[in-house]
Formats: sequence, structure tokens, C-alpha cells
Amino acid sequence: MLYRALTLLLLLIFGLSANSETFIYQEKDGTRWITDRALNPQEFEFIDKYGRPTATKSCKGVTDVILENRANRYMPRIRNLALEQQLEPELVKAIITVESCFDARAVSRAGAHGLMQLMPGTARNYGVHNRFDPDQNLKAGIRHFRELMDQYRDNLRLALAAYNAGAHNVKKYKGVPPFRETQNYVTKVMDYFERYKQQSGIVPISH
Repeated sequence: MLYRALTLLLLLIFGLSANSETFIYQEKDGTRWITDRALNPQEFEFIDKYGRPTATKSCKGVTDVILENRANRYMPRIRNLALEQQLEPELVKAIITVESCFDARAVSRAGAHGLMQLMPGTARNYGVHNRFDPDQNLKAGIRHFRELMDQYRDNLRLALAAYNAGAHNVKKYKGVPPFRETQNYVTKVMDYFERYKQQSGIVPISH
């Protein structure tokens, strides 16, 4: 019975549709189930629902108006945290736009969570207990990026590449790694950063 239950659970975990949301339910005996569909509430206790299974899906169908509405909810906090770390709020806004489109429940295939898509190891390093909590996520993500900027002596492209692909890959390739995802990521963040600076009336600067 235990083997069967574990097998079913593994099938549910790895067989989830790439376009679904992820639900967590619990039986009366404490057994938890991860599924891509809602279950009968009379038989299963609802525990949580995660965001779209990839952060990219969080941007699907999101217009500029929707994106700004989402961003406005968090920008006051972002401004304070960014300025504390001597980062431009527009830069942090650009990073979050590309990472999650300001979907605080976004989940990536690699297991990154929340607004700034924190990986488990990064979250532990900064004392984050709940990666979906916007305040914890922002504090850790912004501080982490500040440390990357310090590590790369304010070279924005390298810091962004490290945020996306890891510092070990930046070191290995002695620059932005030749990964299409990382190269596109750096370009997108830089483009949004310039756009947000222009919207804020800040004169664009080169990095």
C-alpha cells in the first residue's frame, strides 16, 4: 500500500502538465498529494496552491497595464529596499519583470519561487523561511543582487548573468555564459531597465 501510494505520488509530481497550476491536498491520515487539478474538498483538505509551474507562464497574456498594476503593489517596498542596498529601484523592477512578471506565486521548473525567483539555497543563505512571502523574497533577492554587483565591481551584465545562471558559470566562461536563456535574460533585463528609467525621467546610462 505504501509503495503504491508513493508511486502514485511520484507520477503526480512528474506528470504534471506544463500549463497547469499545482495544488497540494492532505488526507485525514496526513498523506499529502500534489496534483494539477482540484480535488473533492469532502475527501481532501486543501493545503496550498502554487503559481504557474514555470515563471515564464506568469507572463503569458500579461499586458503592460496588468504588469504595471501588479508592480505598483510592490514598488513602495522595492524602492526602500533597493535604496538601502544602493541599487536603482528601476533595476530591481526590471529584474522582477523578467523573473516573474510580478507574480508572487510564480514557480520555475528549477524550483525557484516568488517575485525574484529565489532558489532554495539562496533562500537559506538569507534566512528566508517562506519564499512566497513578498517581503522576505524581496529582501533576500535584492540583497543577493547587491552582493553580486559588489562581486563583479558593478558590472551589471555579469551580475545579471550570475543571478540567472550562477556565479560558477560566470567564472567558468569568464563572462556571460553562452547559454541562450542567460543571454536573452541579460538582454531583456537591460531593455526593461532602460525603459523604466526613461519612464521615471532618469537619463539612460551605459553599463
